[in-house]
Amino acid sequence: MRILVTGGAGYIGSHAARYLSRAGHDVWVYDNLVYGHRQAVPPGRLIVADLHDAAQIQDALTRHQIEAVMHFAAFAAVGESVEHPDRYYQNNVVNTLKLLDAMRSADVKKIVFSSTTATYGVPKRIPIDENELQLPINPYGFSKLVVERALHDYAKAYGFAFAALRYFNAAGASPDGDLGEDHTPETHLIPVVLQVALGQREKVWIYGNDYPTPDGTCIRDYVHVDDLADAHLKALQKLETGQGICLNLGTGRGCSVQAVIDACRKVTGHPIPTEIAVRRPGDPPELVADATRARDVLGWSPKYTDMESIVRTAWRWHQQHPQGYATS
Repeated sequence: MRILVTGGAGYIGSHAARYLSRAGHDVWVYDNLVYGHRQAVPPGRLIVADLHDAAQIQDALTRHQIEAVMHFAAFAAVGESVEHPDRYYQNNVVNTLKLLDAMRSADVKKIVFSSTTATYGVPKRIPIDENELQLPINPYGFSKLVVERALHDYAKAYGFAFAALRYFNAAGASPDGDLGEDHTPETHLIPVVLQVALGQREKVWIYGNDYPTPDGTCIRDYVHVDDLADAHLKALQKLETGQGICLNLGTGRGCSVQAVIDACRKVTGHPIPTEIAVRRPGDPPELVADATRARDVLGWSPKYTDMESIVRTAWRWHQQHPQGYATS
């Protein structure tokens, strides 16, 4: 298929774009490079443009005869969304509606949407399945939920076929070591810990060690970025006109902050000093996926199921790219 990947120069989008290409699809990346990286896209495949420009979206869809869209382009920092909700509603909601309307005009009705577990807010049950009430507690989560609702309505009214994939914690890097995580500022746990191993940070701050968990630190479900890409490909193959599927993507195994640090110490051979800080507001003690539905519907199961194997891929990337994509 001819596929347009919005946000395809970003962390997850670039891995998905590569995965699609290797599966034989004709892939074009649409990215404004605010957070994405030109080096993460194969030469000649990048359209540098913004989703707020409806004419550019329309041109990309028609000129390249696009048949399906994978939509990763979004702002995704929870704290920033609380401080600047206007940016999140404009970029994540309004711009996505412009994309959907351009798709209608170009008669492109298939879309796989990058959603998030932040749509659930603070869950009442662990592990979290898709029947959990969606009660987001920040603008980021709510912006994604609004798009999910729009996709349901577009499917019913206009015959769209969609998948909304709710990620848990994306982690890791391409096993080749040439695609990886490069954010400014970096806030994700594994790259932050590995930056300490590289001597780029003095220590890792652990925000709270008094949670009701075995070691007192928060537990999260880390899913490898290539496993996410695989799920997107499988979801694309399951799309049906006028229907949508909403699925959790995670391993079903929780890993604490302390366990992540210990895995990084083992993989890198560095001591990685830590210091305890007060809890961050709004951090639930535990978030773990029930991804049974993704297994049943897509035939998907993650290949990376232990923290050390995930960290190994991330460490290879950080060793080869200590300054991120700027290294090359």
